[in-house]
Amino acid sequence: MESLRGSVTGSITSKLSGFTILLLFLLSCSTFTSTEAYDALDPNGNITIKWDLMTWNPDGYVAVVTIFNFQQYRHIQAPGWTLGWTWAKKEVIWSMMGGQTTEQGDCSKYKGNIPHCCKKDPTVVDLLPGTPYNQQIANCCKGGVISSWAQDPTTALSSFQLSVGAAGTTNKTVRVPKNFTLKAPGPGYTCGPAKVGKPTKFITSDKRRVTQAMMTWNVTCTYSQFLAQKTPTCCVSLSSFYNETIVSCPTCACGCQNNGTESGSCINELLPKINPCFC
Repeated sequence: MESLRGSVTGSITSKLSGFTILLLFLLSCSTFTSTEAYDALDPNGNITIKWDLMTWNPDGYVAVVTIFNFQQYRHIQAPGWTLGWTWAKKEVIWSMMGGQTTEQGDCSKYKGNIPHCCKKDPTVVDLLPGTPYNQQIANCCKGGVISSWAQDPTTALSSFQLSVGAAGTTNKTVRVPKNFTLKAPGPGYTCGPAKVGKPTKFITSDKRRVTQAMMTWNVTCTYSQFLAQKTPTCCVSLSSFYNETIVSCPTCACGCQNNGTESGSCINELLPKINPCFC
């Protein structure tokens, strides 16, 4: 009887242990997933993209887009930022100042006045220093380079202006863009949806009058080292020191960065028995 009770207890314990291990594994997976857009070095830092609709056009609006780098220590270096999005309707960009799209797209249906960009998903970059003044606006034309907020708040922003057509001419007919992407200059940033907020207010140079935008929306982008560096810079193969066979680099525990196409080239030839992967 005692032996039967012991066997039953052991069976239940082993099942519970297996269930516990599975539960911990699932919890760990969910934990890693939730930290993909988290930067441990600057947990409260972000890049905020603000769209201010300044005036209405016959078929759209003129907006000033400003990129604020609220990260304390991570600046945006050359070749600079790249901003992309997807239009909600069939909008086109008639003209731009302080920035330009990387591609014009198919504008063959337009006669005479050709838009600056007809792509459904335009990509915008900053203009270079030395751009003619008639193509500039304030805080533009630095080649996409932006200082960090702690380094210099006055240079931790970049702006460009665009005239948008086929977009609606009232707050109720305009649709915010979606699927924002940001590279600064490489990957690592995740952008949330555009959120309409209170219109931005502007104080005139003589500080005697306050104007405001027709409409304002904001996009917040956060940085993640996990997304910027999918493969760690260093790892060790699963082969054992006493094992006669060596596990090659492609089956390495975590892979070698920037070496996905050259199999075996990350093996250190000087260590034939241990063979860690070096990047």
